[in-house]
Amino acid sequence: MSSFKRKSATSSKTQVLPGTRPSPGSISTTITSTGIPSLDDILGGGLPLSCSLVVAAPDPHSSYGELVQKTFVSQGLACKQDVLVVGGNQDALDWVKGCMWFRSSTSSSEESTEDQKPNDEEQKIKIAWRYEQMKQFQTTVESASNSEEFCRTFDLTTRVPSSTIEKALKDGKLMICDVLDTFGTIPSSKSNPLVQKVLVCIEEALSQRSSKMSNTPLRICILRLGSYAWGDLRSQDILLFLYNLRSLLRRNPLACASISLDSCVSTDAWGVPGWIQKLGWMCDSLITLDAFTTNPSLSTLFPSHHGMVRIHTLPSPHTLLPPSDRFSTLRGLSASAAEGGNSSGENNLAFKCTRKRLIFETMHLDVEGGVGERRTTPAPTTTVLDNGSHVSTVPVSKTAVASIEVKVELEPLPEVKAGSNELSSYDNIGTSVVEEAQAPKPRLKKSKKTVAFRSDRPDLYDF
Repeated sequence: MSSFKRKSATSSKTQVLPGTRPSPGSISTTITSTGIPSLDDILGGGLPLSCSLVVAAPDPHSSYGELVQKTFVSQGLACKQDVLVVGGNQDALDWVKGCMWFRSSTSSSEESTEDQKPNDEEQKIKIAWRYEQMKQFQTTVESASNSEEFCRTFDLTTRVPSSTIEKALKDGKLMICDVLDTFGTIPSSKSNPLVQKVLVCIEEALSQRSSKMSNTPLRICILRLGSYAWGDLRSQDILLFLYNLRSLLRRNPLACASISLDSCVSTDAWGVPGWIQKLGWMCDSLITLDAFTTNPSLSTLFPSHHGMVRIHTLPSPHTLLPPSDRFSTLRGLSASAAEGGNSSGENNLAFKCTRKRLIFETMHLDVEGGVGERRTTPAPTTTVLDNGSHVSTVPVSKTAVASIEVKVELEPLPEVKAGSNELSSYDNIGTSVVEEAQAPKPRLKKSKKTVAFRSDRPDLYDF
């Protein structure tokens, strides 16, 4: 008789925490949403509890990293989780009031989705009938509905109601920690006192939750780590802070953290060599939002995107490999493995900020390597020179157009000796046959071709 016994299904269901779901990679891991569906897909379904996410934004003229933080806080308030905001340069409460919110009516949400999609009737083109029923090519994942508690669809044009913030402060769901309020209250040590103050503030919030036996997840949002409000930070101070924060999260399985770095500490030029790589070792996940404003040539090459997404580290609790390698649609590694490794591998990722929301998607070259429309006729600024005739639609300066003459050299014909107009040959019988040599036909000389090109764009030319 076999000793195997089937485990009976228990009638009691496991308690589901608000705003969470089991990870697709491991049932022992609970994940929560960042508020951006495409970012959740990159992380493997969401940010796991007891893990940290670091967002680096090296561009000082944009605030894409701050948008990720605001969506992270808005999602926590929407699903009634506990939120701890650690402020930096400005008042943390005023920063929370500037977070986005979702629209209550379903009709307004439908209108926002319609604004992003172009009109099908205007953009419809005539194609073969066999391709009309094919699924449209998508570069990102679909947004969740507002009725879903795990991930809401937020609108950048809408702000959090003041009543929601007041109620969260009254119920203790929203906690504020401003690093500039109690400067100097903690005795100075070898490390930066502000870093120690933030760690003490986070540890006190976690101890209060453990004393109350709270089962609500806690979101920790740290703004602009490394800015001037944090004092004179060294690379050792930031690495030690991230290490201590990760140890606190490991001891509290219902907490997660999202940290945004200041632009000055988001590049390898700051700190020790290999700075970004060392940051990835001290946290669970690290991504960089590299905006195109630092390189204008990329903005002209990719006009539909605002920057590139660089992935350095991804969370992998209770697993050896990150679940994102198997379950991420945007990265495309799962499709590459299904094809036997014959595909191009991981996709290039980019982000764009529309009027309504921040979107992460795959990046592809447009038509003609970056030109929005395919050009079948010469550009209006080109000049065509044919056999000396000058034809131009738009006047172009002499400095912008230059002409080149292409000469074709003809091979010399073989000379025929004078007086030898007959050539002798032999037929099949062996008798000599005298044939008259045919006079060589004169070859027509090819006309000279003229090439015109633009000096500002040497890759465009025409004959």
